Amino acid sequence: MEATFKWPSQRTTTPEGVYGVLRTAILDGTLPPGGQLREVHIATDLGISRSPLREAMSRLEEEGLIVKIPFRGSFVVEVSAREVAEIASVRLLVEPYAAELSAEVLCGPGRPQLMQTVEDLHRATEKNDIPASIDAHLRFHRLFYDFSGNSVLQNLWNGWETKLRLYLAVDHRTYSDLHVIAVEHQKLAELALEGDINRFRQELAAHFQTALQA
Repeated sequence: MEATFKWPSQRTTTPEGVYGVLRTAILDGTLPPGGQLREVHIATDLGISRSPLREAMSRLEEEGLIVKIPFRGSFVVEVSAREVAEIASVRLLVEPYAAELSAEVLCGPGRPQLMQTVEDLHRATEKNDIPASIDAHLRFHRLFYDFSGNSVLQNLWNGWETKLRLYLAVDHRTYSDLHVIAVEHQKLAELALEGDINRFRQELAAHFQTALQA
């Protein structure tokens, strides 16, 4: 059965508005990995012309969420279980180090940003807003890499983020209580602020358990 596309509370036919509708459809599972985005069908559902739709789809392609295959069309990118497990195994090694390097910033000028991200994750999971929870989830982990001051770590994260976003679009929907994710990240934040890297690593391993078993 083909997905149905709907506007949120208000209709915004700009490329930005169309991008928001399609991105949400990918992240909340309306469009599953490997699912095709059919221009005629989407344009009819949303009552728009092809121009803003194509601009929106080009942006999604640049973001790495969809891929255009010549003579076939546009599809949601798929991430394999092996890729997820390999990324998780490397993150388990380097993310505690990123947290250690970022400790001074996190305990100082970066602390409000860290706590705001945790608050955003609590709010999104309480509302069961999967796209917003994924955004906050990724922002949280990105902070350790950004604040580390290490360009190699930052480049590693940049190479993973889109694949992680697609993985989380599936993973977040498996939780019977999405709010558990916010609780887990609040614990990680507390351990990072305490400078307890060993316990941070242990908590991270538990957090990655599903991905590591993929």
